[in-house]
Amino acid sequence: MTKTIAKIGNSHGLIFDAALMDLARLKAGDTVTVSVHEGGSIVLTPLRTVIGPVKAAATARRVIRKNADLFRRLA
Repeated sequence: MTKTIAKIGNSHGLIFDAALMDLARLKAGDTVTVSVHEGGSIVLTPLRTVIGPVKAAATARRVIRKNADLFRRLA
């Protein structure tokens, strides 16, 4: 895919169309890390939030409680 750098106000930028945003699983407002490598390659890496063990356990308890009848029938 080829993109053209555009003037945006006093800055320059790339416009990401919807297809590219979908492929990268990005949306407006997401945060990315920008890395510049030897030779000028620029890599954008999305910062994805990671669920910690406490939140994961709480979510699992909530799902189990909500679906207790289903889990009993499947057991």
